[in-house]
Amino acid sequence: MTRQTRVSNANMMSFSEKLGRFSWAMFIPMCLILAISIVVLYSAAGGAWRPFALSQLTKIILGFGVFFFAAFTNIKTWIKSAYVIYAIALIMIILVTFVGHTGMGAQRWLDLGIFHVQPSELIKIALVLALARYFAWMNSVELSQLKNYALPGAMLLIPFLLIVAQPDLGTALSLGMITVGMFYIVGAQKKWFIIAIILGVMAAPLVWFGGLHDYQRDRIITFINPDHDAQGAGYQINQAKIAFGSGGMLGKGYMAGTQSQQSFLPEKQTDFIFTMLGEEFGFFGAFSLLILYTIIILVLFRCAKTCRNRFGQLVCFGFMLNFFIYYFINISMVLGLMPTVGVPLPLMSYGGSSLLSLMFGFGVCQNAHIHKDQQLSAKGS
Repeated sequence: MTRQTRVSNANMMSFSEKLGRFSWAMFIPMCLILAISIVVLYSAAGGAWRPFALSQLTKIILGFGVFFFAAFTNIKTWIKSAYVIYAIALIMIILVTFVGHTGMGAQRWLDLGIFHVQPSELIKIALVLALARYFAWMNSVELSQLKNYALPGAMLLIPFLLIVAQPDLGTALSLGMITVGMFYIVGAQKKWFIIAIILGVMAAPLVWFGGLHDYQRDRIITFINPDHDAQGAGYQINQAKIAFGSGGMLGKGYMAGTQSQQSFLPEKQTDFIFTMLGEEFGFFGAFSLLILYTIIILVLFRCAKTCRNRFGQLVCFGFMLNFFIYYFINISMVLGLMPTVGVPLPLMSYGGSSLLSLMFGFGVCQNAHIHKDQQLSAKGS
């Protein structure tokens, strides 16, 4: 039996063959970012393993289990279960509405006893899988028909509205951008995007006066005028700018950041961890992290381009969009280039839901790369 024949049938591909196709270019930068996160979280606790670094290390170990399971499972499993995974994530978001745990003014978590899970993080990956399965076997004629976007639109709209109500506008907007990006990738007509933009601009006043909470409007006003309410809505971003700017080129030194170590910098272990990195390791430290993120994006793009089956292409493109939006919004936010929203920095911020969801996404993309030469059907056969 030739190698090409073995490749065409995943059931006959041995573990050693899968390992030979493993993308180390994707895996190594991911591991380096995770290592950096532990270093920074150790500093965030003032040079102690608790409460952040040790807990995150445990989640990372669990995340590697999720990653390798997703990477080496037969890719047909993810095709067959794509809609089921989406349905489970959606049910969890619905449960949050009724029995969700409230923290930091928002009802976003499910209390599972031993830990809390944030379903809005899982739905990002689940939606990519579901959309990849939905669009993968459509021809160009079907992709040009507006009616075929009704179901994907509903798959976005339901969780979008539920997440906005939590409230978690940042995650909801991220979900919307991922879906719009997927629509563009599969070949939706450009005029539909133009119409959507026009409708969005027309709806802006209604959203401003009727759809946003007071604190969300304050954040937008603060973005436009940074000096507005410097001790209130503008406190976070002003402290973040001070911390990042004071790091200079080389930083103040490990565990020597005044803004972060003296607790002037809010949420330094989660949303503003990039600022802490910049204060302690300076421009070069922050830029090094951006290089690692860029390498991951380029590797995911290459995986998508070299994948010969449409499902694998769309999964890699969709996750690439998800990962890019994650870090683009977070870094832009902490640098004052966008209004403040609650979006974590991928693989860096403290927390389990985002980390495990991302590790699962990386695993599925790795899986798509391993099976890039395999021809697949909509039924996963």
